This record gives sequence, C-alpha cells and structure tokens, in this order.
Amino acid sequence: MEQDGVTDSPTDPMTEALLAVRDRRDRDAFARLFDHFAPRLKAMLLGSGLRDGSAEDIVQDVMLAVWHKAGQFDPHRAQAASWIYRIARNRKIDLARRKPLPLPETIEEPPDLEPDAEQILALRQEAALLREALTNLSSEQRTTIQKAFVEDLPYSQISQMTGLPLGTVKSRIRLGLDRLRHELRGLNR
Repeated sequence: MEQDGVTDSPTDPMTEALLAVRDRRDRDAFARLFDHFAPRLKAMLLGSGLRDGSAEDIVQDVMLAVWHKAGQFDPHRAQAASWIYRIARNRKIDLARRKPLPLPETIEEPPDLEPDAEQILALRQEAALLREALTNLSSEQRTTIQKAFVEDLPYSQISQMTGLPLGTVKSRIRLGLDRLRHELRGLNR
C-alpha cells in the first residue's frame, strides 16, 4: 500500500522491530535490535578511538535511549539503522564535550647546578680539612690513597706499580681511610 509515495510497511526487518518497540513495547523486538546493533555500535565506537570502557557505556546508553525514545522514531524520515547510529554519534559527541581537555604537561625547571657562595665556602673548608688530615697519614698510606682515589687506579695496578703485594696495598688503604675517618669525624655534623 502506498499513500502519497510513502510505503506503509517498511521492508527493513530492523525498522519493523523498532516499530514493534515503538507501537507495542515489544521486548522480543527490542532484544533483536539489541543483538543486531550492540556489537556493530561497539565496533564503530572502538574504531573511532574510544577505549577505557567508554564504548560499552555509550552502547548501553544508546540502546536504553532506543527503548525510551522509540515513540519519536518516524520510519518515513529514516530507517532504524540511521536513527540508532545518529543517537550513538550524538552520545559520543556529548561524551567528548563532557571530558575535560588535557592540560599541558608542566616542565619543571632543573635545579640550579651552580653552587652558591655558601656551598663554595663549605667545599673549600672541607678540602682544607682533608688536605690537613692527609698530611697526618704516613707517606705510604697517603701515596696509596692518592693513587686509588685521586688517580682512580685499581688496587691491582697500584700493586704492580709499587711492587707491593696486593694485600699490603689493601691494608694501607684501609688503615689510611680509618685514620681519615677518625680525623674528619666532626665534619659531617
């Protein structure tokens, strides 16, 4: 039957199901709509970049809107698929509008690496105390410690250079460091 060029009975089964929901609140017809459109809507939303569960939330919201707003559906203006996808598109836009815009990352300024006058003075005082403490060591301990910590030589190389056994080199360094610790113990208060 045609009336003014518009068909009374829609040929699309999903449009027929939506009309059954609209006219009779048919739950079986709604189940068919849900089974048909829910996975397609989810795929469309995931394909548009939605993650974090938002796609599932929008699908649920859209299908709930289909149930509640079926009375607004006019088959003469659109097929069921067009009407439902338009609802989904609008829900996605609403979600994007509600989300706050990401704030730009704050870039922290690196700390000033230049020592200030107080730090320079403190370092000079510590260096003077260390030089004085080194003069109180025996010359063997002082030479061994300087090679190990100033020249950054491994103990084995110091042993080869001096002709001393490795154990002697280690003992001199250990005893020298113990004496330095004792002399400088008040420095780190």
